[in-house]
Amino acid sequence: MRRPLLFLLALLICTSCTPPADSPPNIIIIFTDDQGYADVGAYGAQGFETPHLDRLAQEGVRFTNFYMPAAVCTPSRAALLTGSYPKRLELHEAVIFPFSEHGLNPAEETLAELLAPAGYRTGMIGKWHLGHRPEWMPNAQGFEHFFGVPYSNDMDSYLYKNPPFQSPPLPLMLNMDEIESGPDQRYLTRRYTEAAVDFVEQHSNEPFFLYIAHNMPHVPLYASEDFAGSSARGLYGDVIQEIDWSVGKVMQALVDQGIDERTIVLFTSDNGATVGENIGSNAPLRGGKASTWEGGFRVPMIARWPDRIPAGSVSDGLSSAMDLVPTLTGWAGAGPPSEEIDGIDISQLFLDPSTNVSPRDELLYYGRNGGLEAIRVGDWKLHMAKTRGWPGDEPFPVSLYDLSSDVGESLNRAAEFPNRVASMSERMRFLDSSLTAEMRSAAR
Repeated sequence: MRRPLLFLLALLICTSCTPPADSPPNIIIIFTDDQGYADVGAYGAQGFETPHLDRLAQEGVRFTNFYMPAAVCTPSRAALLTGSYPKRLELHEAVIFPFSEHGLNPAEETLAELLAPAGYRTGMIGKWHLGHRPEWMPNAQGFEHFFGVPYSNDMDSYLYKNPPFQSPPLPLMLNMDEIESGPDQRYLTRRYTEAAVDFVEQHSNEPFFLYIAHNMPHVPLYASEDFAGSSARGLYGDVIQEIDWSVGKVMQALVDQGIDERTIVLFTSDNGATVGENIGSNAPLRGGKASTWEGGFRVPMIARWPDRIPAGSVSDGLSSAMDLVPTLTGWAGAGPPSEEIDGIDISQLFLDPSTNVSPRDELLYYGRNGGLEAIRVGDWKLHMAKTRGWPGDEPFPVSLYDLSSDVGESLNRAAEFPNRVASMSERMRFLDSSLTAEMRSAAR
C-alpha cells in the first residue's frame, strides 16, 4: 500500500521527531484485553479509580484518536506487533481458537525481531493469541522470554459446538513448557506483574523490549482478594483497579532500577469494551467490541517518556497501533521491516503533540468476519456495511459521519454529501483491492 504524500512531507518537516542520539530507550507496551475507551480515569472513567494510569497521562501524552485496526483479539495483536493491517497477514477473519490450524507466519517480522539486532533483550508476558503451535508461539517470533497463555481466558476448558471441540484447560507457559494446566485466573494479573518486575530487574543494565498483554478485562472477569469488592463498579471496576495497580508496580520497578528516565511506557487496549451491563464503557463512542462503530476500534492510548514526550499533553492526531512499529524502531535505531507494512512513523504526535498534524490521513475498518465495512478519511467516516450492532435483517444504509462534531455517529449525512460518499467508497475499494493483491499467507 502506497504511503500518503502527507507522510513524505512530514518526514521532511519534522525536525523534532528524532530523539537525541544517546543510548537506546527501553520500551514497555502494556496491552489490556477489551478495555473500553472510557475505562481509564483520564478518559472519564466512573465507578473506579486508576491513579497510576492517570499519572502516566499527567507525565506523558494522552491520545484521543488512536485506533486498533480490528475490533477483536487476534487481528489487533497481529497489527500491533507487525505494523500491518491484519488482512495483509491473512489474520483478519475472527480470532484464533484452540481448534484453529493457523497462526502468525514466522516469516513476518515482529517488533521483537526488529529490535533484537539493535541489542534489545525481549520479553513477552501474558496473552499471546497469534497461534498456539510451538513454531508460532512467542519464543519463535522474536521473544527470548515468555510467561503467559496462548489464547483468551474464556477458552479455558470450553466446549465448542461448531465445529465440535472440547478445549483443554488453559495452559500456562514458561517459554515452551506448560507449567500449569487451568491456572487460578484470580491471580493472573498479579503473576504477570511479578514476572514483569522480574524482567525489568534482570535487564536493567541493557536495552529491553517488554510486552505485557493482560488477559483482563476480557470475560470471564477475575480479581484477586486484594481487589475484589474494591470498586463501586462491581467486578469490572475491581479488575481495572488491579490492572492499574500492576501499572504502578512496573513503573516503581523502573524507578528502583534507576532506568525510569530512559524507558518509554505505552498503555493501550486491543479493542473496545464489550457492550453490556456491568461491563466496560466506550462513552461517548457508539458500539463496542466486534463492531466497526467507533466504540469497537478507538481505544485509550497513553505514552510516557521523560524529557522527550511533553508532560500532560494531548494528541488529537489520527493514529493506529500499526504506527508503533516504525515509530519505536526508529527511536531504537533498529532497521525497518524488510516487507511492506502499513504503519507510518508518528513520532511527531508523541514528541510534539500540540501540532496534532498526523502523517496518517485514513483508516480502514474491517468487520469481525473479515469484510471491509468502513473508512475514515480525515474527520469523515463512511460506513458501507454492518455485520455487528445492526438489528435483524434490515439492510444497513450507507452512512456518513463527521467525527469532529459527531463522535457518537448519530447523524447520517450521506444524503448531504453524495460526492464525498462516492470518493470515499472508491477509496475503500481501491485500498481493499490493494491489500487483497498484496496479502501474505498466514502460517498453516
